[in-house]
Amino acid sequence: MKLSPLSIPYRVAQKAGSLLFSLVILLLTGATGLQQVFGAGGLLVALGLLSAVVFALVGYEVAYYRRYEYELTVDTFDIRSGVFSRRTREIPLARIQNVDIRRNVFQRFLDIAAVDFETAGGSETEAAIRYVSFAEAKRLQRDIGRRKRGETGDADESLTDETDLLFALSDRELALIGLLSFDLRVPGIVAFVASSSVPILSSLLPSLPELTVLAVGGLLLALGILLFSWVVGVVVAVLNYYGFRLSRTSDELRYERGLVQRYDGSIPFDKVQTLTVEDNPLKRRFGYATLVIETAGYAPGQGGSYGSEAAVPLARVDRVLALARDIDEFGEFDFRRPPKRIRRRYVGRYLIALGIVLAVLYGVNSALGGNYPWYAPAVVLPLIPVAAHYKWKHRGYWLDDRHVVTRNGFWNRQTRVVPYHRVQTILDTRTVFQRRWRVATVTVDTAGSRSLAARDAAAVDIDREEATRLRSTLENRLQEALAARRRRARENESVGVGPDDVGPSDGNASDRSAEAGRSEEADASGES
Repeated sequence: MKLSPLSIPYRVAQKAGSLLFSLVILLLTGATGLQQVFGAGGLLVALGLLSAVVFALVGYEVAYYRRYEYELTVDTFDIRSGVFSRRTREIPLARIQNVDIRRNVFQRFLDIAAVDFETAGGSETEAAIRYVSFAEAKRLQRDIGRRKRGETGDADESLTDETDLLFALSDRELALIGLLSFDLRVPGIVAFVASSSVPILSSLLPSLPELTVLAVGGLLLALGILLFSWVVGVVVAVLNYYGFRLSRTSDELRYERGLVQRYDGSIPFDKVQTLTVEDNPLKRRFGYATLVIETAGYAPGQGGSYGSEAAVPLARVDRVLALARDIDEFGEFDFRRPPKRIRRRYVGRYLIALGIVLAVLYGVNSALGGNYPWYAPAVVLPLIPVAAHYKWKHRGYWLDDRHVVTRNGFWNRQTRVVPYHRVQTILDTRTVFQRRWRVATVTVDTAGSRSLAARDAAAVDIDREEATRLRSTLENRLQEALAARRRRARENESVGVGPDDVGPSDGNASDRSAEAGRSEEADASGES
């Protein structure tokens, strides 16, 4: 198979645009030298060089198009490319985890698309096609899914690609996403404002002391950062989640989103590692939450895009939980919190942090010879026990027949649902300070993309004896879940059904029946 012929002018325009600025500068700065060497024909020579560059660029892209071929076989996806040196790649279909389609405004106008192939365990794109028609991109996405399921031949598209719409983002929900979004990744703007705000204020307010100017400048800087971050967050969120739709097929979820850059990707059920429900105080106040789906080493449609891993960017909490249970059934949460004494530990940590802040302010005030209320932050002292209580309140863990669920965070609360069979490592860690308080942290490590950033599910600051029991229970249930899946795989093979053909609902039933016989002592020790 070949690329779309329209990929030639598009790729030429892409590269010509990046070269245009440098060529213009070269012509402007070198025109005098060319005129001295070639006389009046210097401008013609410059235009001739520019034409040669454009001709070479067009020739290269034509050769790239003619020598680029791809083929979808029974068990591999093959790519042969290269203008000056040939390169052949064979990607086993079993390794392909996601086939993501991206189209910007110009690509949608030309009806072409970029196709990215993501593989399990990789944080980068395994292969990319630039560019094919949108219909061909959808065919590749659909047929690779069929081949992975073991289907061959030209199956009826209406049967193999039947989808059920699970969630569509309304205009009201899109507006709420924008209003609740903040993007603090503006270091360049922050550095510029920080370096220039104080001198400007000093010139406008020459009669004020330097410390006052610093205080006013810091306040205005903080307000400016918050306002700018909010505006950027609104724009980015709307651009990313415009027209968001989440659909379901027999073995995967499919999503579409984006205004300027349109994304069309898939989330295979058999690759789901963790379901995460996220919220913050503002979302909780109005009853909203976000659903994040993590897969093995890859966040759906990530590509470095902001917030792209969200399977449901914003919806009512009950709707988010219903969608999560539709993906992987679990029960009603009943969290077991850390021991109440641990609240005193949190109070001590906050007091230490406040003491450091006061010490720094006191040092600055003394160094500048001022007489200002450096102790003003101490006004938050009565709030420290309240903050410690809410930190304790929003932590905990819970077990059901098939999952371990953990919850952590107040400002950004994350409730993670991990199936036992996805657990890779169970860690029992106890820091010096935790040992003093007789508590420990049990971390459940998976192959999810967030595991790379140490954001696994964790039961934090639980009693050390309880941590030992929890670790033992998780290890037992992991082995039981893996044995149940192996038994189900053998049963499927005996009737000619591939393991990937079993939907999440069927898998739940098998796992539940296999785990129904576990010991009552494991129940009591793990769920107490």
